[in-house]
Amino acid sequence: MIRVLIVDDQALMRAGFRALLDAEEHLEVVGEATDGSSAVHLSRCLRPDVVLMDVQMPGIDGIEATRRIAADPDLAAIRVLILTNYGLDSYVFAALRAGASGFLLKDADPADLLHAVTVVARGDALLAPTVTRTLISEFVAGPPPAVPAAGRDVLTAREQEIVELVARGLTNDEIAARMVISPLTAKTHVNRAMTKLHCRDRAQLVVWAYESGLVAPRRR
Repeated sequence: MIRVLIVDDQALMRAGFRALLDAEEHLEVVGEATDGSSAVHLSRCLRPDVVLMDVQMPGIDGIEATRRIAADPDLAAIRVLILTNYGLDSYVFAALRAGASGFLLKDADPADLLHAVTVVARGDALLAPTVTRTLISEFVAGPPPAVPAAGRDVLTAREQEIVELVARGLTNDEIAARMVISPLTAKTHVNRAMTKLHCRDRAQLVVWAYESGLVAPRRR
């Protein structure tokens, strides 16, 4: 059973999400919140597996609420799935930086929402390689960070090479083909890099790769 907390300031949206999720045998809505502050509070009280988080809300917004949840060691098992009306915009990249495991448009098909909750709950990032490429193109194609993120020294040369390929949007199979290794070996290297860098998932690894300066944005 996957336990879900719905966070949205619109009652109609919450009702729609609840009806959809509660209709599934493996999903259970354990609570609803109308703003970021109550989202953080209910996350601590209810310990859901997944938080469906709206971005624009009164008071504490979804980005700050995501940051507080991700920063709390006691809530490390909770995954945040950002809901947005705006698609690939600045909110999405800010959410990934804050610790979100993925994002979904509010007008997505019901089946896509159910799939997203399941994917995020099992610890995967809801960022297909094609989405990762678009994300990189739209939000990371800027100047290198003034103060690069730390951590490059903990990675081996092979791990740095693999993280760079992840940040370029390659799948494990594509990485394996590029480096002439097995997909399982590629996955092992990716997981080891995430562990060393304390990245919650693949999405966080992409963010780190750019903020550390390991990968330089390509100018369009």
